[in-house]
Amino acid sequence: MRTLREVKVGETVKVVKLHGEGAVKRRIMDMGITKGTEIHIRKVAPLGDPIEITVRGYELSLRKADSEMIEIE
Repeated sequence: MRTLREVKVGETVKVVKLHGEGAVKRRIMDMGITKGTEIHIRKVAPLGDPIEITVRGYELSLRKADSEMIEIE
């Protein structure tokens, strides 16, 4: 299983599955990150948290903990 946290800057990946439960999973889905969505990794902060991504045409920042819940291919 490969997660969004492991992806390098500049890569574009596709979401396979969202892990997590309840409000956390709902919040990720409300941001537009759903199965089949393409995500481009724009930047990573110097200490690795947060990461900046482009999803559905807009920029978004995600915490490491949230990015570990997103399984990609």
